[in-house]
Amino acid sequence: MAKVEWSTGIDSVSGALSKPSKSGQHSCTKMLLGTHRVAATTSDACNRLYLRKKIKRSTPVSSDERAQRTRFGAICKAVALRRKDLAHVAEDLAAFNAQKDTAGGYKTMRQYLWHICAAEIG
Repeated sequence: MAKVEWSTGIDSVSGALSKPSKSGQHSCTKMLLGTHRVAATTSDACNRLYLRKKIKRSTPVSSDERAQRTRFGAICKAVALRRKDLAHVAEDLAAFNAQKDTAGGYKTMRQYLWHICAAEIG
């Protein structure tokens, strides 16, 4: 297994470092993933890099999946519009602050707005 030594100021890297192009114009054909383990161990080798080949979907997209994608997109648009709508900003902020420290409260404004817009869309 390869050993990775980070430059000064970089403690760890986690997530996709490079992704294969959908259009095929780039030469990157594999995804490069970096992970960082945060478990307490005596080993200092807690960073790992993986290469993953591009995967082609074997099944067609189902109607349920299309419906979920459409709903997700609608909620995303509704959240973006609500964040910019000055008529809702003050009341949303007050309602968010009132619920955020309660049990089961939403800890971020985006999470709270996502919940509100998802309930409105149904």
